[in-house]
Formats: sequence, structure tokens, C-alpha cells
Amino acid sequence: MDVKKLKKIVVLATGGTIAGWANDVAQPQHYKAGLVSASDLLADIQMDGLDVVAEQVAQVDSKDMSFAIWQRLLSRLSYWLALDDVQGVVITHGTDTVEETAYFLSVVLPNSKPVALTCAMLPANAPDADGPANLRQALAW
Repeated sequence: MDVKKLKKIVVLATGGTIAGWANDVAQPQHYKAGLVSASDLLADIQMDGLDVVAEQVAQVDSKDMSFAIWQRLLSRLSYWLALDDVQGVVITHGTDTVEETAYFLSVVLPNSKPVALTCAMLPANAPDADGPANLRQALAW
């Protein structure tokens, strides 16, 4: 019997616009960041051949990113990347501080497996939300 092993990808969620929610979808610019959970972000995303594991590291607006959250993120990244069956990690993040987080991780994280950060310009329930496609593309990468 030929059993094909699924690639395990871990999604570490930190909040941000990609996890934002607008009370009125007609006015998506009026939203609160970091309300949608990692598992809810992944609910409608089907990726054949991938075993996707979600973990909520933080649930903040990215302007509220802190060194404590970075330390927690680094700890969880180190844990997951050390596992043989994990192919890579995708981090969902807010746009305000995504480059600061990317820089921090580039300095402290050894090069081992792929780590992608993804974010969105529109909240999760906006009619033209870009987050689902961005997340899908990061997982495919």
C-alpha cells in the first residue's frame, strides 16, 4: 500500500487586520483587529496534501505587538520547527508591525525551515477580504 505522507504546516496567529471584524460589512474600514481566531481563519481554506495545525499565539492589533509577544512567538516557532514532520510555519500578523516582526525573527531564528508572514489590508468579513487568498498563498509556498 502506498501511503503518501501529508506535509504538516503550522499557522501561528497573532491577530491584526487579517483577523479583524467589521460590525458593518458595508463599512469595512470601521473594524476591530484581532477578533477572529486562527481556526476560524482556516475554516474555509482547503489545501490538498497539507495537514494544517493552527495555534493562537496572540490576539492583538499589530500596533500593540510587544517584546513579550515576540518572545512567545519565537518560543512557539522554535518548538514547531524542531519537529521532524513540520515542513514550515505561516504566521498571520497585522500590517502595522509585520516588518518589525520579520526583522526580529530574521535576527534570532536560525535558518532551518520556511517561515512566512502574511497579513491583510481588509478585515476577515469584508466583501473583498484579501486575507483568505494571502493565507492560502502563504500555505502553498
